[in-house]
Amino acid sequence: MLKGRLPQLKSTGRRAMAAAPAAMAVTLAAMGVAMSASSSPRPDLDRTAETVARLTGGDLTPRGLQAVMERLDAGQLAVARRHDPALKLPELYGLTPGWESLTLGGKPTLDQGVSGLAAQQLNAAMPTAFGALQPAMPFDLRPATEADRKRALRCLTQAVYYESALEPTEGQEGVAQVVLNRVRDPNFPSTVCGVVYQGAERTTGCQFSFTCDGALARSPVPWAWDRAARVAERALSGHVATRVGTATHYHADYVHPWWSPTLAKITQVGAHIFYRWKGAPGETAAFAQKSAGREPIIDEARFARSRVLLATAADSVEAALTDMPPGQLRTVEIDGQTRVVGVASLGGRRQASKEEIAAINERLKAFETGAAPSLVVAPPPTGVTPMAVEEVGKPKA
Repeated sequence: MLKGRLPQLKSTGRRAMAAAPAAMAVTLAAMGVAMSASSSPRPDLDRTAETVARLTGGDLTPRGLQAVMERLDAGQLAVARRHDPALKLPELYGLTPGWESLTLGGKPTLDQGVSGLAAQQLNAAMPTAFGALQPAMPFDLRPATEADRKRALRCLTQAVYYESALEPTEGQEGVAQVVLNRVRDPNFPSTVCGVVYQGAERTTGCQFSFTCDGALARSPVPWAWDRAARVAERALSGHVATRVGTATHYHADYVHPWWSPTLAKITQVGAHIFYRWKGAPGETAAFAQKSAGREPIIDEARFARSRVLLATAADSVEAALTDMPPGQLRTVEIDGQTRVVGVASLGGRRQASKEEIAAINERLKAFETGAAPSLVVAPPPTGVTPMAVEEVGKPKA
């Protein structure tokens, strides 16, 4: 039966090996299983794929690959683990191996850690945890009053907007799911606004960075805010982001927080990687905390400057913009008409004005045509010998 399926299993095995981590490749290569004689040389990957097919019976899940690893002796396992990028993570932090499996005494924040290319490499080396995806139940808000419902909707919309304004819809739904999962997690507050603004009253410790980095001072772009509000409304009405399940944490793929190895990686949606607690705290049954029903009244002025600054009559738009902080809107009266002036911000990022874009394009054009003025290089300090610089790889004119 297995012999008849062997060509198909070999093909499947080759695909699995192409995507497997370095440790699995070394593990299988170290087995040294004798292959049938052949009149022509066979690629090592092809022979390894056949070995995988025979030993697993076509089951290439972690259970099947575990059966392969059980045949290794201590020396072969040591070689495999030495080449496993995932096992090198603790060394980067200078901590005792196995620290990532320890129980956390507190609640890790969403703060950034390692960033840039190094973070992307670390994130790619960390596999998704087997069985990490657990189903989340539809959220049941049950607000005490209509005002409580509106406060919950606003806080959740803020989280979706300022954390993921430019993410795909599934990514925004994942962020909303994390907030609502925390509401039902006994480790966090039992209200939507309480979860979103947790720690915002302190200079450090805010769980969502937009509540303490000044992002709230920038007015949202209407179409993006409306999109975030629709996602938040659906989530509060019971929509479940099935791809992230019981996730309680996430971060962008270009950062690698210190806490990520301590949690179970579920999946990546858009630019965000989602995690849940390891073990029973991350299971569906653990999210049993009831929503309090009464949402706290958030004094947003404590966490950001006013979004709309009222002014008296102005002679012109230019006068209204004088001394105005970037990223804010101001309502003024010009020639008897009420006008809103300023530059809006998308997800905490200030958009460039038309004048700024035109100036940038002019400088680029001047540079490309060679009309840009040459840089004036200051003379070197006393005792420093100037050296000629050779431009390598510069295209010839």
